[in-house]
Amino acid sequence: MSKQLPVPDGLAGERVDAGLARLLGLSRTRAAELAAAGKVVLDGVTVGKSDRLLPGAWLEVDLDEARVEQAPPEPVPGMRIVHEDEEIVVVDKPVGVAAHASPGWSGPTVVGALAAAGFRVASSGPAERQGIVHRLDAGTSGLMVVAKSERAYVVLKRAFKERTVEKVYHAVVQGHPEPTVGTIDAPIGRHPSADFKFAVTADGKPSVTHYEVLEMFPAASLVEVHLETGRTHQIRVHFAALRHPLAGDTMYGADPTLAARLGLQRQWLHAMRLAFDHPGSGERIELSSSYPEDLQSALERLGDPR
Repeated sequence: MSKQLPVPDGLAGERVDAGLARLLGLSRTRAAELAAAGKVVLDGVTVGKSDRLLPGAWLEVDLDEARVEQAPPEPVPGMRIVHEDEEIVVVDKPVGVAAHASPGWSGPTVVGALAAAGFRVASSGPAERQGIVHRLDAGTSGLMVVAKSERAYVVLKRAFKERTVEKVYHAVVQGHPEPTVGTIDAPIGRHPSADFKFAVTADGKPSVTHYEVLEMFPAASLVEVHLETGRTHQIRVHFAALRHPLAGDTMYGADPTLAARLGLQRQWLHAMRLAFDHPGSGERIELSSSYPEDLQSALERLGDPR
């Protein structure tokens, strides 16, 4: 299958691999592989992964080997419907569930779980992530809104872009951040040596995280986080850059000994609250979630000096 389309103005100047990843929902590694195999053509000329996309240029991509395998819809135990109407559905996503299918992911997804439960979602977006207007990492639990109508998809995508959606997380970070209330304003881009990770980089995208320490323990702190931007792994990367990585987040430098003591198999991070204007009525919707069992247990162990 070949995909042919003009380069959107918003991707002009992007590297081919980065632009394809954003445009087609591929991993950047997979996009680079396609370019290396000569499967990406810009205005009739085959381009490499580090070439730049030109505004309005005609892009042709051979996707025969890049299709995302669609797993059959399956229910997800523990995924709770928090709110549902004719426009949207809000879920409380458990850990170990991706927002949507992607290359290399064979586990459960929010999209698949909703389909298995009989929900019809917006058809906008790539087939494997229809209705998805924002994402949570598979290793992060909490609230996610999915668009059911085409109107909701358009309105919510704009709301996330314009930062009118309030996203509040709770996290446990190692040590005691100083100051106890602050803002982390540092650009985030691909990690220079590990494609699956992100890092604070000089040429990264603007990224802003606001935080407040809620409680301090001997080895760590419980913090409330408000995201102003929504970069991949943003909270994890920003606190790692402060040398206060999230407890359990060994990918970003967390102490594995502390993770083992707390019984953590993932980063201590939960999407606690979500607030946005309803795409149909305009009414402000505010929803909240409680800590899942693994995070609650780890928090109790932090407070136990034994």
